[in-house]
Amino acid sequence: MTAADMDAEVLATYPTEAFLSKDYLAAEKTLLWPKVWQMVERESDLPNPGDWLTYDVADESVIVLRKDDGSLKAFHNVCPHRGRQLVSVPDMLPGKVHDVRGSNRRNFICGFHGWTFDLEGQNTYILDPQDWQNKLTAEMTCLSEVQVDTWGGYIYITMDPDAVPLAEWMGRAGEILSHFQLEKMHYKWRQWAIYDCNWKTAIEAFLEPYHVAGTHTQLLAYGDYYALSRQYGLHSVSSYDTRDAKFEMSESAGTTRAGKGDDPRVSTYELIRENYETVNYSASTETLVNAAARLQIELPEDATPQECIAHWLKSAKAADAARGVIWPEVPPEIKKEGGLAWGLFPNQNILHGETFALCYRVRPYKDDPDKCVFESYALERFPEGEAPQTEWTYADPIGENWGSVLAQDFSNMQFVQKGMKSSGFRGPLPNPHQEQKVINLHRNLANFMGGRGAPTKLDVWPRN
Repeated sequence: MTAADMDAEVLATYPTEAFLSKDYLAAEKTLLWPKVWQMVERESDLPNPGDWLTYDVADESVIVLRKDDGSLKAFHNVCPHRGRQLVSVPDMLPGKVHDVRGSNRRNFICGFHGWTFDLEGQNTYILDPQDWQNKLTAEMTCLSEVQVDTWGGYIYITMDPDAVPLAEWMGRAGEILSHFQLEKMHYKWRQWAIYDCNWKTAIEAFLEPYHVAGTHTQLLAYGDYYALSRQYGLHSVSSYDTRDAKFEMSESAGTTRAGKGDDPRVSTYELIRENYETVNYSASTETLVNAAARLQIELPEDATPQECIAHWLKSAKAADAARGVIWPEVPPEIKKEGGLAWGLFPNQNILHGETFALCYRVRPYKDDPDKCVFESYALERFPEGEAPQTEWTYADPIGENWGSVLAQDFSNMQFVQKGMKSSGFRGPLPNPHQEQKVINLHRNLANFMGGRGAPTKLDVWPRN
């Protein structure tokens, strides 16, 4: 499957090994996770010199810290002497440890033999160095460095010293999302869970709106959820598509769109309110919901969907400005191309707007292909100094913790994982128009995994 095949929406399938095989999961440890740029945390989590935290994926543990000059540094969390972790990181057990972090760090001291390292990763103390016949060198005794960079207010790391720069890795996806200024947003909430499915099963549940009609049936009363998706190399985007020309506008690709119904003043409000309240008060903002509620008062009954959208956004933008929240100026063509949500390879999904983002990240859990670490968080623009203080909170995957829509998504994921093990399952049949993000994920995974799990065209696929 080439990029041209993807753009042509060629029918494709792919094997289930990537979801079910312990051998494949083991291969990810050497072929995938050490070779990709992956998001660690937001820059705001390390605001001061000496702040540090750990990030774990598969068998790898990385320490990221803020230096005195404000720059970031990252190292493998391992002492070069005998391999002990410098920072003890317990397994991510439900309700227990998401990461380890602290402040005012001046050095790292190994708890086994006391070897000590400064914030540049250089060894500053070895007990009885003469016993090595004075043959130890700085290169032998320093910490192993990890590349670190930032984008959109996020901290990224890669363990590959030969990796392309982060900006190149992000490509056009990064260019488009930069218009939304994610770096000026802050956490509204952030939660995580250990969930009973493979990490790819989990992220795929959020890569397309095609499932809305079957999973979130209550939303169909408020809007149409026909969608499209496109590949952007490593990354991909999904957008709301439309069968009705009267709804065609640059804003209709994302969450700020007209609802269905005879009176767009009413339906637009009902759609945005329902989405906001059932997705754990995210994927929009209270300002946007309140501005939509005013449409019935501020616009005449014969207002068109286009007029409703224009007035709604202008009203919400003014209301936010009055409280100190300034919107970025996103050109209409960028808003249209930017769509609804981006799948950032390999394990992120960002549903975005000018003042908010709803995001997901997934990681493998231990050596179990049937489990993953699932994380979701909401970002929002807040007036200066009013962003809430948040931390990662373990939350069982039920409606009371996540909202009804996310709970409905959880209700699918473990049973997709189970169903793919059936001898009667002949292989996925992803929608080439609406689920291209899923196909593109496996196309890119195969490029890192030596060709394993590569999508194939359906016209050459032998079916039972």
